[in-house]
Amino acid sequence: MELLYAMTTGVLTACGLYLTLRGRTFPVVVGLTLLSYAVNLFLFSMGGLTTDGAAIVSEGTGYADPLPQALVLTAIVIGFAMTAFVVILAMRARSEVGNDHVDGKKEDRE
Repeated sequence: MELLYAMTTGVLTACGLYLTLRGRTFPVVVGLTLLSYAVNLFLFSMGGLTTDGAAIVSEGTGYADPLPQALVLTAIVIGFAMTAFVVILAMRARSEVGNDHVDGKKEDRE
């Protein structure tokens, strides 16, 4: 399970970085969203992957650490706000500049 979890986190990170380095604004927004998902998975894995852990500590049983869960919940809220801000920023830049390139220059397709 840990290998699948690590591979998923790595694939999300790689796809997010690739899309973030694109020249248009929509792939950049999707790449930043994928990077935030990868960070959420990474934060969640820091608590250890327990499948049958209880949320409350009792004697003699393993428990799930609640701190990474709280961090992921906070990161989800921050990621949603960041995505909304970047989408509005991209829409504003497209309306003012006239294209959706990150640097504001038009492509030369000749």
